[in-house]
Amino acid sequence: MKKFLLWLLAVVITMASAYYQRRTGPTYDLRGRVTLAGSEIKYKLPRSHEITSDCEVAVTVPGPEVTGRIIYKRFKTADPWTEVPMAREEDRLLSRLPRQPMAGKLAYKVLFSFQEQETSLTGEEPVIIRFKGAVPLPILLLHIFVMFGAMLLSTRAGLAALDGRSNPRRLAVWAAVFLFVGGFILGPLVQKFAFGAWWTGFPFGFDLTDNKTLIAMVGWVAALVAGRGGKPARGWVLAAAVLMLVVFLIPHSLLGSELKYADAPPPG
Repeated sequence: MKKFLLWLLAVVITMASAYYQRRTGPTYDLRGRVTLAGSEIKYKLPRSHEITSDCEVAVTVPGPEVTGRIIYKRFKTADPWTEVPMAREEDRLLSRLPRQPMAGKLAYKVLFSFQEQETSLTGEEPVIIRFKGAVPLPILLLHIFVMFGAMLLSTRAGLAALDGRSNPRRLAVWAAVFLFVGGFILGPLVQKFAFGAWWTGFPFGFDLTDNKTLIAMVGWVAALVAGRGGKPARGWVLAAAVLMLVVFLIPHSLLGSELKYADAPPPG
């Protein structure tokens, strides 16, 4: 019964951290609500899209008297803002952002007008969208599953380290194996499909997702070395589990791959 409860606690902690990442990550849809024309408008604006097509931006806005437009430009450039009108399709206003190369980003704002007053859905701050290559679904799902398993095993190993009657060694080994497979085999494979590079963390770059995976792996390698010969090494295992939890609470894709437009020609 005790083991079941510990596994249940590990699942809860893992799912809570995964939910937090999903809600705070910079590539997940930006959700919010504003009041316009006496009605509350809920929106979901894309912040990630594949390079195979333009990105549709659509918001449900009742009332034909409300009109909209989108302004956008390439991220971190001196490009002028480009304006495109939003077309009405029944109760939706929609337009499209032009597709970009791998890791290319656009900054954009959605603006609605009603009775000669204009409202930006996100205020002064633009939305940043990043474009990526298509990742084969089996590879992506396997990567997510293995990384979720690594986090679950890491958390469970940390809980075992707190129990004086348990030896967390086996759990620590499995946590390290899952992290290695998910973060250093499947992770680079996903990144290669999405952004054309295997690894953009240390020592080749500053990709935070790659670097936090590396930091977590160093923690588990240290715990395994400290526990060689079958020793529990509880303090090391607990430290590795806490370290992994902390670094994986950092939003996914923060400071991720980003195309530098400096040498690219301006959009036509």
